[in-house]
Amino acid sequence: MITQPNHVPERLALLATSGVDPFLTEELLKGEQVHGGIELAKVVEQLPEDDARWSADPIRSLVEDAMFEFREDRTRADAWLAPRLHATLRLTRREAADKRLWNHLALAVAPDYVAWRHLSEPTVKNPERRIAAERFRGAKDRQCFSRLWWAAELFRNGPDYGPVEAACGNQDLIHTVLRMELIDHRPTAQALVRLLKSGQVTTGREIFGLSVAINAAGATLVYDVLAPDEPKDPAPLRDWIDEAGSALPVGRHELPMGPDEDPVPEESVTALTEYFADLFETAPVRGRKSAD
Repeated sequence: MITQPNHVPERLALLATSGVDPFLTEELLKGEQVHGGIELAKVVEQLPEDDARWSADPIRSLVEDAMFEFREDRTRADAWLAPRLHATLRLTRREAADKRLWNHLALAVAPDYVAWRHLSEPTVKNPERRIAAERFRGAKDRQCFSRLWWAAELFRNGPDYGPVEAACGNQDLIHTVLRMELIDHRPTAQALVRLLKSGQVTTGREIFGLSVAINAAGATLVYDVLAPDEPKDPAPLRDWIDEAGSALPVGRHELPMGPDEDPVPEESVTALTEYFADLFETAPVRGRKSAD
């Protein structure tokens, strides 16, 4: 397994996708050898030095702790790292939508974590262990770090990261749901977590079937009417971001706190959870036996 590059930058930067490919070597994608780091540092765009958020050290510390703590079961690292990455890297959604930031984090700051987390296991059909290139520079639901940050952003309930921990403990949920436009509706996200935690929806097939049903129903039913959400006040997020420079490192044994935003209205979550539970009864789940 590869280690971190010889040169790890002190600060995050922006790395254009066109600058990524020369460093995605066969040796890296096989988890055998990482780049040295010096040449990559020459092709990045620096971020403002007066912004404490761009320090790489807190993120390096997090990924190293994750690799140690979950060395026996690497998939469990997602539920632990997602809320802590989000609380450490305090971004606006516009900033988080810039793929160049995630390119740099994955390739320059923590390629060893990407390899550790996403190096495939050998199979009869594919005996060669390999890391998919999209884990370094892919879409937000596939890239190693952006998928965790966005999952935390969409599943947190105001400052509470508890739902994030539950959602990210199910690989099928975050992979399927991050591609759903409706997931930006906060009551929808919280209702899905409720169904997951109650055990009503658990398998990948069930999650996919329910997501299809939710999207189809959403074409004729406006969920904002059935389960309204409160307008979001931008001030708590701005304050939370401004406090990044003085914030303590996130705890390793307890969940951090997110922006001090109002939680989702409980009555909306309850209404949508019940509606989705009924919807799931007739959802197209492959392999599920029909009721007599």
